[in-house]
Amino acid sequence: MEHRKKRSTFSGTVGFVLAAAGSAVGLGNIWRFPYLAAKDGGGVFILVYIILALTFGFAILTTEVAIGRKTAHGPLTAYSQLNKKAGFIGFFAWVVPIIILPYYCTIGGWVLKYLAEFLVAGSGDAAQDGFFTGHITSQYSPIIWMVVFLAMVAFVVFNGVNKGIEKYSKIIMPALVVLVVGISFFSLTLSHTDAEGVTRTGLQGLKVYLVPDFSGMGVKDFFVVVMDAMGQLFYSISVAMGIMVAYGSYVKKDVNLMKSINQIELFDTVVALLAGLMIIPAVFTFMGAEGMTSGPGLMFISLPKVFAAMGSFGRVIGVLFFVMVTFAAVTSAVSVQEAVVSGIMDKWHFSRKKSATIVTAYATILGIVVCLGYNLWYFELPLPNGATAQILDLMDYISNNIFMPIVAISECILVGWVLKPQTIIDEVTLGGCKFRRRELYIAMVKIVAPVLLIVLLAQALGIF
Repeated sequence: MEHRKKRSTFSGTVGFVLAAAGSAVGLGNIWRFPYLAAKDGGGVFILVYIILALTFGFAILTTEVAIGRKTAHGPLTAYSQLNKKAGFIGFFAWVVPIIILPYYCTIGGWVLKYLAEFLVAGSGDAAQDGFFTGHITSQYSPIIWMVVFLAMVAFVVFNGVNKGIEKYSKIIMPALVVLVVGISFFSLTLSHTDAEGVTRTGLQGLKVYLVPDFSGMGVKDFFVVVMDAMGQLFYSISVAMGIMVAYGSYVKKDVNLMKSINQIELFDTVVALLAGLMIIPAVFTFMGAEGMTSGPGLMFISLPKVFAAMGSFGRVIGVLFFVMVTFAAVTSAVSVQEAVVSGIMDKWHFSRKKSATIVTAYATILGIVVCLGYNLWYFELPLPNGATAQILDLMDYISNNIFMPIVAISECILVGWVLKPQTIIDEVTLGGCKFRRRELYIAMVKIVAPVLLIVLLAQALGIF
């Protein structure tokens, strides 16, 4: 009880929802969701994603936020507060953001580099073949931009829950939504005739994005869609990485937890859908369906070419786009760093400033290592899932494909079979709040979610 009294809290529902949504709305929404939608039959992927968000995602998100509020602890110590033998879950949940923070800040540095490029020189150089590769393989520039981005993130975390995370989330998130909506509608107005005389429009791209395409899709292909959508949910709602436990620990007991979780779900799903609406029609108009690539290639190679093809107005759109991406990257990186900082504060009782200083120093050193992974320390390592990895890819694989499913599986076993779902239900229904999806939650956390997660982990390990 004394620990709870000393702990900072969000001022209310709005602060918590915007901070949690800021964590959820990150680079995974912007560069991964549109690519998967284009790859997996457009509306087929979207339909599966929405169903999983309202079931699987809802169950894991509810579990983590409730654990955080119930224990008033960050991820490193929260699970052991519930069951002394469950401390290993907290350790893995805390290690995930430790791994993610350095490489996420490296990517954030790439975003700042492109924003500066569009502000100073327009889309010309950024659209050239080799510009992106030239930047990430240079020795000093990626490090400088990574440090600048990390400094922005650390500034917010240093200022704490109310004056930092909540304050800046309330400013950044509404601005981000306005930019996403504006660029999305602009994408639908585009039209372009290529060198072969073929005219494509944003509305045609919208059809590619939204209309389900089951042509040639067998059971195995649909299974891939389901696994892609479930994997995307980890990126989209920031679960299994300690973040929602940390943010839940700052939520007051009188906040309607279920109402807040519903709002976070809605916010994240809408922004994910808008990210596709923003990107797919534009890329389709100027590059066709083949223009959709995975990961950094979409944001740093395909889209600059699209902005360049728009002419002088493309510079304005490019600036607005990379401002929006910067907002999304910063709010997500803040939540990643906060998950690590809160763990240190709870475990070793360091002050916020001391904890944040340690994490910032660590992220700087490892961030430099990640940057050098594309030049001085470059290597290619085959992964069990068939991909080839450098340092950044290896860290991403370990954190997202291995540790996060392990954390989520362990959470489900702990809550579903050891503590029993009533533990979470009691926390959610404090003060007479209703839990409308109670039976669904029980079924998901006990049976459905663990099965799906085991399959996802097996796929990542290359078992099938």
